[in-house]
Amino acid sequence: MKRLAVVFGAVLVALWAQAAWAVGKPNVIIVLIDDYGWSDASCYGSKFYKTPNVDKLAAEGVRFTDGYAACPVCSPTRASIMTGKYPARLHLTDWLPGRGDRPDQKLLKPEIEQQLPLEEVTLAEALKANGYATAHIGKWHLGGDGFLPQDQGFDLNIGGDHTGSPANYFAPYEAVNKKDGAKRKIPGLDNGASGEYLTDRLTTEAEKFIEANKSKPFFIYLSHYAVHIPLKAKQELVDKYKNEGGVGKQTNAIYAAMIESVDQSVGRVMQKLEDLKLADNTLVVFTSDNGGLSVIEGPNTPATINSPLREGKGFLYEGGIRVPWIIKWPGVTKAGTVSPVPVSSIDLYPTILEVTGTPMPRGVKPDGVSLAGLLKDGTAPKRDALYWHYPHYSNQGGRPGGVIREGDWKLIEFYDDGRWELFDVRKDKGEARNLVEDQKAIATRLQRKLDQWRRDTKAQMMDENPEFKPNPQSPKGDITLLAKYADIHGTMVRYEPLPHKNTLGFWVRSEDSVSWDFTVTKPGKFTVEPLQGCGTGQGGSEVEFSVGEQKLKMTVEDTGHFQNFKAREIGTITLDKPGRYTLRVRPLAKAKNAVMDLRMVTLKMSR
Repeated sequence: MKRLAVVFGAVLVALWAQAAWAVGKPNVIIVLIDDYGWSDASCYGSKFYKTPNVDKLAAEGVRFTDGYAACPVCSPTRASIMTGKYPARLHLTDWLPGRGDRPDQKLLKPEIEQQLPLEEVTLAEALKANGYATAHIGKWHLGGDGFLPQDQGFDLNIGGDHTGSPANYFAPYEAVNKKDGAKRKIPGLDNGASGEYLTDRLTTEAEKFIEANKSKPFFIYLSHYAVHIPLKAKQELVDKYKNEGGVGKQTNAIYAAMIESVDQSVGRVMQKLEDLKLADNTLVVFTSDNGGLSVIEGPNTPATINSPLREGKGFLYEGGIRVPWIIKWPGVTKAGTVSPVPVSSIDLYPTILEVTGTPMPRGVKPDGVSLAGLLKDGTAPKRDALYWHYPHYSNQGGRPGGVIREGDWKLIEFYDDGRWELFDVRKDKGEARNLVEDQKAIATRLQRKLDQWRRDTKAQMMDENPEFKPNPQSPKGDITLLAKYADIHGTMVRYEPLPHKNTLGFWVRSEDSVSWDFTVTKPGKFTVEPLQGCGTGQGGSEVEFSVGEQKLKMTVEDTGHFQNFKAREIGTITLDKPGRYTLRVRPLAKAKNAVMDLRMVTLKMSR
C-alpha cells in the first residue's frame, strides 16, 4: 500500500513539479553529524575546536540556541528526521539493535522495531514524488537488507547499512571480525586510495551528486559517521591540536581533528554550491543526532564536554538531547539570526515539505511542526510542548525516563524509581537546581501531561525485571555499593559520572539522602567503609548510615578536596538472614556548603 500511494502521488504531482522547478524549487541538503555536541562549534562557544565553515553557515542563516534531537541516542533521532514523528510513536526508541537487558536493571526494555518500517513515507519518498533526485550519503542505521536507503526513497545510497559505527575511517573502509573472520566493508566506497579519510570521501560523493543533478532539484542527506567512536582522524590534524593543547575542558586532540574534518566537509559542500551557482537556491540544515559523548566509552574517550549543559549522549539532561541546529535558506532567512525558539528533529519533515512545495503524503500526520514561518519572519510555530521517551538504560550510564519541555519548564520523570526533576532551562541550562519541591503544582501538571502524551502515542513502557538482584554479594562475601547505583531522595544531591567525577555530589541540602538496595546470600557481620571526600574547610557534617534499625554515625573529614577520597571504617552491622536489604545515608547536620562527596560504600564481611 505504501508503494502504491507513493507512485500515485508521483503521477499527481509530476507536471506540477516540473513547472515548480522552472520558478526555482529549492534544493535541500541535511548535514547530520553523529554525536556532535552542543558546545562543539565555535559559534556555540567552543574555544578549542576550529569550525570556521559551520560558523559561516550560522552567520548566513539562523542559529537555534534550543535545538533538540528527538532522542539521546542515534537511530531514533534518524527515524524522526525521516518521518517527522516521535520515536515513541514509531516504537523505535533505542539505537539498533539496542542494548540487551542486564541483571542489574530494575526494569526490562520493551521490544522495539528493528528497522524503520516500510509503511512510513520517508522524507526522501515525499520529495522524490515531487520530482527531486535523492541521495543518502553516509550512516543509515535504520535497518539492513530490505530496509536500506534505496528501499526508503533514495535514488543513491553511498555508505549506508544497518550498522552504527564505520568499519574503518580510512580506505579501504574494511574491518575483519576477530571471532569469525568475516569481513565488513562500507558499501559504495570502492577505489579509495590508501589512507583516504572517510569524512573526505563522503564529501566527494556529495559533490559528485550535486554536479550530476545541478539542472534539477535534489535532496542530499549527508549523514557523516564522524564524530562517532572509534575516534580516528588524519594524523596531521591530530598533531596540530596536540601542539595547541586544550582550552578549558575540551582537550581531546583526536576529536578536535575529526571536528575540523567535518567542518572542512561543510565548507566544500557550500563551495560546490557556489561554484555551480546553486547556493542561492539551496536550503542547508546542519545538526546532530544526539549530544556529544562525555563519558568513557572505548579508546581515546571521553570525546568532548558539553558544558555548560549537563551530561551528554545517552542522558536525558540537556547535554544528551540539545544539539547544534543551523538552517540557511538564502533570500528568506535573515543572516546572523539567533533564535531561542525550541525546535526538534521532528520538525524537519514538515518544514522541508512546506519549503519545497511538496504535498503532505496522504495519511501522514507528523508530530513535528513546520518552521517555515519562523525562518521567514520569526513567527514561532504553535506548539504545546516537546516530548521525549527513552525506556532504556544507555551504554553511557543514562537511566530510562521521559521528558516534557513546555515553555522554559523541563520535567524529567525517571521510570526505574519514579523520581521527578524540574528545571527552568532558560535560567538554568546546566540543570543544577531541581525545583520540583518549590514548584510542585507545575511539576504535577507537567507529569500528567507527559503521561497523557505517552498514552496518545501508544509509547511502549518497561516491565519489572524478575531476575533483578541489586548489588549482589561477591564470592568473598563483600558487598560494594557504587555511587552510580544509588537511589536519590531529594532535589539536589546527584550522581556525577565519569570521567571527571564518579561520585555522589552536589550534596548541598541536609534534607537530601541516598540509598542502595543490596542482596545478601551469605549472612554475617559486616564492617561499613565509606569512601568520602570533602573540600578544605568543609568538613564537620554529621551523617547517619543505617540498615533497618542498625545505625552508625560518621563525622565527615576534610580531605583537602571533594575529589580526594579517603576510606574510613565507621563500625559494624549484622545481617543474619539472606535476602534484600537497604542501606540509607542521610545527613543529620550540614556543617558548611556541602555535606561530602561519596564515591562508594563497602560492606566488608568479617572472616
